[in-house]
This record gives sequence, C-alpha cells and structure tokens, in this order.
Amino acid sequence: MYLNQTEALARRAFLKRAAHVGLAGVAAPWAINLASMGEAAAFTASDYKALVCVFLYGGNDFGNTIIPFDNTNYAAYNTIRTGLQIPQANLASTALSPTAALPNAMQLALAPNLSALKPIFDAGKLAIQLNVGTLIQPTTLAQYNAKSVPLPPKLFSHNDQQSVWQSSKPEGSVQGWGGRLGDLGLTNNGSATFTCISVTGNSVFLAGQSAIPYQISTAGPVAVSGVKSGVYGSTACGTALQSLISQSRTHMLESEYNKITARSMAAQATSSLAFTGTPPYTQVFNTANPLAMQLQAVAKMIGARSTFGAKRQVFMVSMGGFDNHDFLATQHPTLMSNLGEALSQFYTATQQMGVDQSVTAFTASDFGRTYASNGDGSDHGWGSHHFVLGGAVNGKQFYGTAPQISVTSNDQVGQGRLLPSTAVDQYAATLASWFGVSNSELSLVVPNIVNYTTKNMGFV
Repeated sequence: MYLNQTEALARRAFLKRAAHVGLAGVAAPWAINLASMGEAAAFTASDYKALVCVFLYGGNDFGNTIIPFDNTNYAAYNTIRTGLQIPQANLASTALSPTAALPNAMQLALAPNLSALKPIFDAGKLAIQLNVGTLIQPTTLAQYNAKSVPLPPKLFSHNDQQSVWQSSKPEGSVQGWGGRLGDLGLTNNGSATFTCISVTGNSVFLAGQSAIPYQISTAGPVAVSGVKSGVYGSTACGTALQSLISQSRTHMLESEYNKITARSMAAQATSSLAFTGTPPYTQVFNTANPLAMQLQAVAKMIGARSTFGAKRQVFMVSMGGFDNHDFLATQHPTLMSNLGEALSQFYTATQQMGVDQSVTAFTASDFGRTYASNGDGSDHGWGSHHFVLGGAVNGKQFYGTAPQISVTSNDQVGQGRLLPSTAVDQYAATLASWFGVSNSELSLVVPNIVNYTTKNMGFV
C-alpha cells in the first residue's frame, strides 16, 4: 500500500512530464529529463532563503532532551527512567515558559547541557516540534496493533528509518526531500552546483532529480590533490593531469566523466572564495566541537551566497553517537552540550550577517528512543522531539501534541516508544512552504502529505 501510493505519485509526475514533450516522441528519455527540469521550476524567488538540516545519527534520546519539570510528570519520569534521571533541581535554569501553556499544567525543560538554546527560545526564535516521526498516514495505537493501515517500512531499523526520514522511502532511495526542494528552487540560482551542499559526506537527503549534492569539508571544498599540489612535486605534471581529466573526449562515457570533473574543479575554485579572507561575522566557533565546525562552514557558504548567485540553498550537517543503548547518562550530556553550543553559535553568526530571517535550521534523527530505561541506556524507538530555530521561526512555543509520560498510554507502542502524532511529511511540508513551495507542489517534496489535513504546523 505504501509502495502503491509512491508509485502513483511517480506515475502522475511521469504523465505530466510526458505531456510536456509529446511532440518529441515517446522514445526520447532525454526530453523527459528536460521536462522534469522544467517541472522543477516551481517558483521564482527574489529573496534569499536557506534550510539547514542537522541530522542526529543513531536516534536521539528525546526523554533526556526535553524533560518534564512539573512535579506530577517529573515523578513519572523519575520512576520510568531508572538510572537515567536528571535531577529535577538541575532543570530549574532551563525550564521553559512558552507563550501558550501545555495542557494539564505540564511544564517541560531543556536538558541542562542545552542551556545555550534557552535564550533563543525565550527570544521567540526557537520552536520545539513535539513527537514527530515517520508515518504514512495518521495512525492510532489500535490501527498500529491491528496493522490495518500502512506503516513505515522496517520500523526501528537505523538505516531504513534514516532513509525514510530523509526521503520518505527505505534504504536504497535515490532522492531525498532536501534534494527535491533543491529541484524546485534550482532555477533561482546562478549555479545549480551550489543549491544542495553537504558538510557531512554523502546522504540521500540532498539528492534530487536535477539537484546534485555538492560536498565540502569543514576546511572548505575538496580539491583534486594532484591538480592542487602537483604530481610528485611537479607543477607541470599537475597541469598535465588537469588537462587529461577535464578535456573533451570522443568516447561518450569518458567525455561525460571529464565534464563532471571540470565542473568539480570550477566549483572548487569558486567555493574556495567563501573560505578565504575575513569571515562576514565575528562569532567564534568552537574548534573542539565537530558540529560547530560544520556549521561554521555553512555560515561561510551563506556569507558568500552572492558569489554563487544563490537564492535558495539546502545544507546538511550531522552528529553521530546517539545510539545510546549504554552509558546514556554519561555520554548524552556531552552530545547535548555540543548540539546546543553549535546551534547557538550558528544562529549568532546568521544574526551578525543579517540573514537570520532567511536561514532556518532544524534537527532530525533516525527515531526517538524508549522512554523506559534498559538499566544503562535506552533502546530504539519511534517518535521524538525536534528543534527549529531561526529569525523567521514562530518560537517560544511547542507544536504538536505533548506525549504522556508513560509506558502504558495509548500514544506509545511499548516501553514508551512514542507513536508519532506529527508526521515527518508535515514537519518537512512546513519547512518547504516557508522555502517557497506552493501547496500544489508539496506532494512532489513529501508524497505522504496528501494523507494529512494539517499540512503546515505553523512553526515558521
């Protein structure tokens, strides 16, 4: 049922493209490709906007990220999370006071090591989306137990749920919703190369039909080593190598490979400009924090957006280490400290560049984890809580439905694995709408959004 719906969407897109190129003949796949590029020109942008995905690999433990602070719910948390509890007194300085109170006098606090995010929340520039996760359609516990509705494939599997989060499909998917956003905004940019940019290696999230992820490191673009530094110390050999790997060839595959290499070298030369000279901000990023270093690279690329002729960009950075089956109480606080510090430093840099209203960062992860303790950590779960921050964010608020602090309630599927009340598609569609995607094009970005009445959660 899940595959049928996706296939139906693909079929509709194919027919739409085929209609555009009917005169070209049905045996012209290149024409269909050109039509798909035309279809991707969904909106015209005169302003600049960027989305920054911060993926937390391994499945972040939501239970020790957003913690109940009121006495009733903290008591339940304290009972369920044996060996993992954060003392209630340690939460006083990070307790949150949203503009709209949560039901039943529930009060939530950030993990103490996320203290760098509290001023941003208080300023109304950080929102928290509660209990979001992979879904195909709205699902109740009874439907889950009876398997009477389509469910995401291979729940609780790292690789598959990472892929479903990033692309709406299990492992093996070749396109992600970040890449599909890139497709729709591609023609707004002077260079397609700088539309989707990864500072964390290869991922399906940034792959589109026409948009191709451009990978950089925290130090800048990755150069062809022989061309950059010569071959065996010889500049002349380096120049000869550059000619060999970029010149036109009569063999079709060789020619295409060399064209790609030439584009890569040209992109490297252009993107290097973002990493030279004085940065367009004064914020100092912590060099000992790997995520901060990735976000510093993003800040530099955003600072050079006019050089790239960019109006719409999608970035991806990531952290690992969240698969805390063991040592959660000692390892998770460090992860939270790095996350909070990096996001805060990045937000400050966007303010200093005057682009905070134009840049929205958001977190994502494989899944949440069990609320129940396994004695030393938590196990694979489903729904989780996520952060959205930026100048355009409608912050100081919680969005979605706050889950009960329980391992037996009807909003979890066992051991406190949250049954998502907000779908990734709704989360993504909200970001896509801010990015400039029209309601009619949202299903091209996240296909399951057609199953939801609420397509915009309102956090941006």
